[in-house]
Amino acid sequence: MPHASHKPAPTEKQLQAAVRRGTRAAALGVLVSAALASVKIAAGLLGNSFALIADGVESVFDVVSSLLVWGGIRASSAPESERYPYGTGKAEPLAALAVSTMLLVAAAAIAVGAVLEIRTPHAQPAVFTLPVLVAVIVGKELVFRLLRAEGAHTGSQALHTDAWHHRSDALTSLAALVGISVALVGGPEYAAADDWAALVACGVIGWNGGRLFRRAYREILDVTAPEEVRQRIRDLALSVEGVRGIDLLRVRRSGLVLWVDIHVEVDGALTVAEGHRIAHLVKDRLIGSELPIRDALVHVEPVT
Repeated sequence: MPHASHKPAPTEKQLQAAVRRGTRAAALGVLVSAALASVKIAAGLLGNSFALIADGVESVFDVVSSLLVWGGIRASSAPESERYPYGTGKAEPLAALAVSTMLLVAAAAIAVGAVLEIRTPHAQPAVFTLPVLVAVIVGKELVFRLLRAEGAHTGSQALHTDAWHHRSDALTSLAALVGISVALVGGPEYAAADDWAALVACGVIGWNGGRLFRRAYREILDVTAPEEVRQRIRDLALSVEGVRGIDLLRVRRSGLVLWVDIHVEVDGALTVAEGHRIAHLVKDRLIGSELPIRDALVHVEPVT
C-alpha cells in the first residue's frame, strides 16, 4: 500500500490535545463519582442497605482512581529530557495499575463486610433506595461509555481502566438493586438478599480488577505490541527502496506512543553513506505513518 495513503502520526500538538481530552474526561469522572458516592452512602445509611453503602464506598474508590488517572495522563505527557530520554509515558500505565489494584482491594473489603452482614440479622432496606440505584446505574453507565470512547480515541490505557472501574460500579449498583428488590418483595426473612447482592458484586469487581491489572503490568514490563501493529511496521520498512528484509523488530508502548527498534537488511556492497540514507528513509517512513510512533532506532544489517 502506498505510503502517501496514510495519515501522519500524531504531532506533539495532537498528543497534547489528546492529553487535554483525557484529563477532562478523568475530571468528569471525579465529579460524578464524588456526587454519586455521597448520595449512595447517605441513602444506604438512611435506608438500611449495606449493598448501597458498599456501592458508595466503591464510588469513593472511583474518585481516588479518577484522580490517579488524571495525574497519570498529565505526567505521561511530559516531553523527553536528558534525565528521561524516553519520556514519562510509563506514568500512564502506572496509574492504570494503581486503579486496578484499588478495584481488587475494594472487592475484598466489600466481600468481608457483606459476609459479616449476612451473619448478622437486620431489618429490610427502605423502598426509596430503589430509585436512587436506578439513577446511579444510568449515571455510571453514561460515564463508562464516555471514558471508554475517550480511552479508545486517545489510546490511553489508564482511561480504559478507569472506564471499566465505573462499569464495575454500575454492576455493583445493579446487584444491589436486585438484592434490595428481593428483600422488599420477599419480606423480612429475605433481608439478607441485599447483602448477598453485595457479595455477588464483589466477584464482578474482582474479575475486572484482575483483568485490568494484568493489562497494566504487561505494559509496564514492555510487553510487545500486537502482531498487527508489528506487521504494519514491517510492511512500512519493507516498502522503502533498498530494504531487503527485516532482521529484528522490537516495539513497545509508553503511554500514548510507540517506540521502535528495527534492524533492516540491505545490500552489503552499499557504501556506509547509502546504508545510512536508507536507515533514515525507514525512520521517516515509520514516524510519518498512521501509527503513533514517537521514535524509531534503525540499524542496518548488510547481506550478500
